[in-house]
Amino acid sequence: MKNLFIFLLVLCSFSALGNPKDTITSRLETPYLTLQTFVSNVAEDSYNPEAASIIFNNPRLTIDQKVDYVKRLEQVFEGAGILIFFNQVPTQTDYFDSLNNENRYVINSRYPEIYLQKRRGRWQIQPEVMESIDKVHEELFKFDPKNFIGLEFEKTGLNAHFLGIKLWQWLGIVILFGLCFLIRHIFMVIFERIFIRLLDKVGQRNIGSRYILPVARPAGMLMVFFFVGALYPSLELPRLVGYYVVLALKGLIPLYGMIALYQMTSVVDVYLTRLVNSTESTLDDQLVPIIRKVLRIGIVVIGGLVILDSLDVPILPLLTGLSIGGLAFALAAQDTIKNFFGSLMIFVDKPFQIGDWIVSGDIDGMVEEVGFRSTRIRTFRNSVVSVPNGQLADSTIDNNGLRRMRRFRTIIQIKYDTPPKLIETFVKGLNKIVKDHPKTNNDKYEIHFNDLGAHSLDILFYIFFEAPTWTDELKFRQEILLEILKLAEY
Repeated sequence: MKNLFIFLLVLCSFSALGNPKDTITSRLETPYLTLQTFVSNVAEDSYNPEAASIIFNNPRLTIDQKVDYVKRLEQVFEGAGILIFFNQVPTQTDYFDSLNNENRYVINSRYPEIYLQKRRGRWQIQPEVMESIDKVHEELFKFDPKNFIGLEFEKTGLNAHFLGIKLWQWLGIVILFGLCFLIRHIFMVIFERIFIRLLDKVGQRNIGSRYILPVARPAGMLMVFFFVGALYPSLELPRLVGYYVVLALKGLIPLYGMIALYQMTSVVDVYLTRLVNSTESTLDDQLVPIIRKVLRIGIVVIGGLVILDSLDVPILPLLTGLSIGGLAFALAAQDTIKNFFGSLMIFVDKPFQIGDWIVSGDIDGMVEEVGFRSTRIRTFRNSVVSVPNGQLADSTIDNNGLRRMRRFRTIIQIKYDTPPKLIETFVKGLNKIVKDHPKTNNDKYEIHFNDLGAHSLDILFYIFFEAPTWTDELKFRQEILLEILKLAEY
């Protein structure tokens, strides 16, 4: 706010210097000469609205009505901050607008409805365009300070000049900035002392100050800039000041809108985090930071393009250059793009989730993190392997973490001189151990004396555990093996 105020003061002081005035003309043979006729005759040191009214082609209007349109058009130029750059105005008598397919010249691209048109060899503003001037003037000047105060500034000392600007306009600038500070203060009070405290009372402590307040600050500045944009035209400041003020507003409004949206990604992040925490899958937990990064990059890129477009910077050549550069970049970064789409396929197909034990080729370990480009796997040697997602998406993955049952198979060897009845009793005891254990599958197991080995009698012990993790599996194995040893001693 302070910097913007200083910026306006500097511009206002510059406006006192004015621009070099061309010789007053009254020629209408080209768009250049027509606009020269208007600008030179409304200049402060050579003010002649009757001469400027020649640019309006409407024989039904009196000279006073045309003079009124001269004042309206001048106010539109001032309020909208329109500067006419004569080096860009056509000097051809037969200038042709291919877009509209006629002899037409749009004075400013922001208001294509206000244009010069050639009729009977003269470039003038036609009757239908004069109706557009009325509409634009009404949109820009919603508030007239003269009517509001009830004073005729011409009859008071407020019409005197200081640094090229009238005293009532200086007064209006001070009042405008005072209202801007007041609006922003009220806006922040509503959020800080009412809305955020209300969130604290309903149990959302720190949510408001941590996530809502960073959005409210740029949103408050947006309200200020919209307020300035709505009331500024009523001050009727010189076109040079208006040009830079409007240019600043055109850049600041999308800039603060981009900042507000950028800060709002933190709110989206909180919501998505709560959403994924309510699901059983742990893979979508890694999706939240990726979405946050993509949103923020998208907001910055799109916001930057909007700002450039608002400042009348041609973005089509930029986009064309980016597309060519993007193609070269894509060719040079094929592996990176492949890994990005590989990460998308992992999130869509969900072949594993965080904490799963997977085996893929030579890789064997627990999934720790699924990133934007690679997946981190901690091996059983406690090292970390980063596998490109493109490679992982194309390979065969054995997910041990999705096993419903964990198999335990071993051969119990006993001496050859063991009596058959004792072997039979031992096998029955093994079956009882499996049935009594709470985490074994009693419907699917195989325990049999099934082989005569070279040095021992072999008993097949083949069972399944209901164990969610490898640690649980090892624990249940130990319990079973200890029971087998106790049985053998008995």
